[in-house]
Amino acid sequence: MTLFKQSLKVLLVGAVLALPTFAMAADPAMSKDGVLVNLQGMTLYTFAKDAGGKSMCNDKCAANWPPLMAEGSDKDMGKWTVVKRDDGKAQWAYEGKPLYSFVMDKKPGDMTGEGKMDGAWKVAKSD
Repeated sequence: MTLFKQSLKVLLVGAVLALPTFAMAADPAMSKDGVLVNLQGMTLYTFAKDAGGKSMCNDKCAANWPPLMAEGSDKDMGKWTVVKRDDGKAQWAYEGKPLYSFVMDKKPGDMTGEGKMDGAWKVAKSD
């Protein structure tokens, strides 16, 4: 019986330690110094012309501002929501605002898209 209790304790401790890893892996992006970045560390942006949780950045716009794509099986979680694009694919949004990266950002930490198109593009901020 003692061996059983020790084994159970080891399993429970292992499960508890693994939970934060699983929770972090579930988020589609992360916050770095209050700025949302994708899993490669590239800055994410919002577009002022997006409304009602719908992306207005398609075709050539999406080539320059790649959407933060979601998998078809991804589900809303807290402030993260999945929105459907015009092409039927899924995109991540934060607090209802679809998220994008910018092709001119070359390395993590670049924020060259801030204020583009007369201020329509803004760096996405986390709470």
